[in-house]
Amino acid sequence: MRSVWKTTCVLASLCVGAFFVWAGAGSAQSYRSLEGVESIKTVFDVRDDNPENVLVHLQLVHESYNDDEVRSTDGKPDFAVIFMDLSVTLLSKDREGFTDQEKETLQKIDALLEKMAAEGIALEVCLFATDFFELDPKSFPPEIERVPNGWIASIGYQAKGYSLIPVY
Repeated sequence: MRSVWKTTCVLASLCVGAFFVWAGAGSAQSYRSLEGVESIKTVFDVRDDNPENVLVHLQLVHESYNDDEVRSTDGKPDFAVIFMDLSVTLLSKDREGFTDQEKETLQKIDALLEKMAAEGIALEVCLFATDFFELDPKSFPPEIERVPNGWIASIGYQAKGYSLIPVY
């Protein structure tokens, strides 16, 4: 049952990603929702612990960040990604307990996160969750900022006008 659910989630994520690629092929007017928008500020709340799902979602975040239509608002969107709950287990360099295939996917996530940070996407990890799952924050990539509580970070972003996108 878990593998069917896992496959369904991955397929649904791929469909959403394909939609964004297809929709991104149009002009800046193809999103009625972006008409009159001067700037885009979004925070992504990542809680999924499935490496394949998280990779697809992070690819979608990255593609959306670089989408011509998103950039047509003010040139550069303001994106933040906060890893909370079980998703923090995917960030640790301690890969014990993961299959070889999952480890390959985690390496792709590592490379993508490095690229996202270099392009200006803020990356944060909830230390409450890392403590709960007994992970060493030193084992996380250096480009990910450590915050004491991901919920408070999310509250702060939303108070500054960021739109919340849940990823779980």
